[in-house]
Amino acid sequence: MSNLIYPKTGQHDSYDVIIIGGAIMGSSTAWFLSQNKDFDGRILVVEKDPTYEFSSTNHTNSCMRQQFSAELNIRISQFAAEFVKNMRQFMDNDPDVPQLTIQNFGYMYLADTPEFAETLRESHSVQQEAGAGTKLMSPEDIKRDYPFYNVDDILLGSHNLVDEGYWEGVTVFDWLRKKARQNGVDYIHNEVVAMRKSAAGTRVESVTLASGETISCGQLVNASGPRAIETCKMAGIDVPVEPRKRYTWVFSAENPLDRDLPLTIDPSGVHFRQDGSSLYMAGGHAEIDPAVAYDDFEMDHSLWMDHIWPVLATRIPQFEAIKVVREWAGHYATNYFDHNAIMGPHTEVENFVFLNGFSGHGLQQSPAMGRGTAEYLTYGSYKTLDMTPFHYDRIPQNRPIIEKAVI
Repeated sequence: MSNLIYPKTGQHDSYDVIIIGGAIMGSSTAWFLSQNKDFDGRILVVEKDPTYEFSSTNHTNSCMRQQFSAELNIRISQFAAEFVKNMRQFMDNDPDVPQLTIQNFGYMYLADTPEFAETLRESHSVQQEAGAGTKLMSPEDIKRDYPFYNVDDILLGSHNLVDEGYWEGVTVFDWLRKKARQNGVDYIHNEVVAMRKSAAGTRVESVTLASGETISCGQLVNASGPRAIETCKMAGIDVPVEPRKRYTWVFSAENPLDRDLPLTIDPSGVHFRQDGSSLYMAGGHAEIDPAVAYDDFEMDHSLWMDHIWPVLATRIPQFEAIKVVREWAGHYATNYFDHNAIMGPHTEVENFVFLNGFSGHGLQQSPAMGRGTAEYLTYGSYKTLDMTPFHYDRIPQNRPIIEKAVI
């Protein structure tokens, strides 16, 4: 990830839109907004750490999938695939913008109970209706196409080789912020430490930076990742988002597989996939999954030995002899209300716009979410995908979105 040098302060003391958080969600919104011919305002992105060392964007496993149970989530990922494969065209055919592809090894969901098998069938029906290339596979089908799996306990699989797999998320992120800055968006290396609301409490009128400046704003976007609640507190509001730790291991195998390994969602909850031509990647979390401190990235080595490795060796016997070559812990910005995006305006502070709680599928959703938020900021409504089901008002009204394919 290229590290760009941001100034401490912006060029103006008033902006039409202030975005708090400059990782991929904030930068996607900034770019889509800056290239919208119907928006002619000033945009400020405030980022507390321009290295993005501890951001969820930097710790991502960078995959996308069509295999959701809710149609809107499928449509969102379909746009992600369109955007990634056509990024140069989206960015005015700039020859410096790379032509990207998706490494389509696909996701392989494995069901070992009749209940989960039925969930896969129901989701498959929704995915087919949305035009996704998902196919259901019997254990015999799975063994025929991927002989390395142990499927003795498996009743059904779900797989898709169309626009599903690995993509270069960091490259997309780099170009979103680079192009946003070229379009006149001000990025600053600073931190919002306070907000001033109107007398009626219905609007955020200004923010105060750690360096002391006060900046007026027309609209404010909370793109603070796992720290979403800290940004909310300054406006006197709440959001059900917290950081939860997710672990990743990259490993080699003494006896490598003879074909690409799909991103396999094991019934245990452990997931693993191909990582380049000769390595593999596994991810998971502890059974007890609490919120953690924002600076807690310590590895749990017992989790690998006691849970992850035994699952790998059971599901793929060739993974009995493997060697970890790299490992890290990152944070999901977990929406513990319903594990789906939280978007749109607050119910009382009307110019406070949420872009939070993506619960592990944010990177693949960032093109559509940035586009949608830019549309809302410009028009007060959506012109492409209707994102109103994700609006914040569902939380106080206790209307969770049911998405059965949460990893």
